[in-house]
Amino acid sequence: MIDRIKAEFEKRGFEVCHRFGERLGIRPSRIRIFFIYSSFIALGSPLIIYLALAFLLRMKDEISQKRASIFDL
Repeated sequence: MIDRIKAEFEKRGFEVCHRFGERLGIRPSRIRIFFIYSSFIALGSPLIIYLALAFLLRMKDEISQKRASIFDL
């Protein structure tokens, strides 16, 4: 039950922590906790960084999805 809820939040939550965790070799839960604690300390500014990263990842996905190969030019 908990895993299902966690997967649903991860699916709808832009997967920023998961994708950076895979790339850096760190568990996504540690990155999430970093964002949570730093948001309390820095009064929410990491939330802006998180949303900017989500936007950039979404744009990257859109660009790579539209151009599957070089022959689609």
